[in-house]
Amino acid sequence: MTVGDESTAPAPRQRRDARRNRDLLVEAAHAVFGEQGLDAPLDVIARRAGVGNATLYRHFPTRAALVDAVFRGQLTDTMTAGERARTAPDAWEGLNDYLRAVFTTLAADRGTNDLMTTRLPDVEALQAVHAHNRATVDLLLARARAQGSVRPDVTTEDLLFALAALGRAVPPLTAATTPDAWRRPLALFLDGLRAAPPHRLPGSPLTGAELGDVLGAMGPHRTRPAQGQGAGGGA
Repeated sequence: MTVGDESTAPAPRQRRDARRNRDLLVEAAHAVFGEQGLDAPLDVIARRAGVGNATLYRHFPTRAALVDAVFRGQLTDTMTAGERARTAPDAWEGLNDYLRAVFTTLAADRGTNDLMTTRLPDVEALQAVHAHNRATVDLLLARARAQGSVRPDVTTEDLLFALAALGRAVPPLTAATTPDAWRRPLALFLDGLRAAPPHRLPGSPLTGAELGDVLGAMGPHRTRPAQGQGAGGGA
């Protein structure tokens, strides 16, 4: 073996190690973001993956780059659902099917919910899905108005704002009740858009205790120090 051969021999293994570390980081980030949301500490992700912070930043220089790598596939699925809804002969049914698909995604985990209901300007795939989502809703609303199935005064902005607000409540709602508990408030919201008489709501209404649990879970996510203790926990 020549000196030149010795200098290049480790490269394939280095590439394999780099790919393995990247895969471990994406897997760990998906789990941590799902548990804690997109503002989860990056050093927690590095520890979960079994690598150092320097390795994480070498693969993903920014949080946005890591988020993009973790969720790009799910965002593509949402756009596919939008394309399918656009071709529905009945625009109202297409809108309903599309929003049920979106809310199924929102209910998947807290990280996905954060991603879909907030604005993260540096996530490339997210910008595409937000633009596609708006175009899908705009098209379906216009067609539904023309078909007489949606009240004429509803705008795309009305719908997107209300859906974002409702979507933020999905994780605490499903955690306090059942995984598909979001179907009832979504159905109630959609019936408010209808030009025709409303349908019967699916599922069961929240109890007083369940409502309290949901509203409590929608508060600040980080644990605060107990009263009388500083950040370090001392007396």
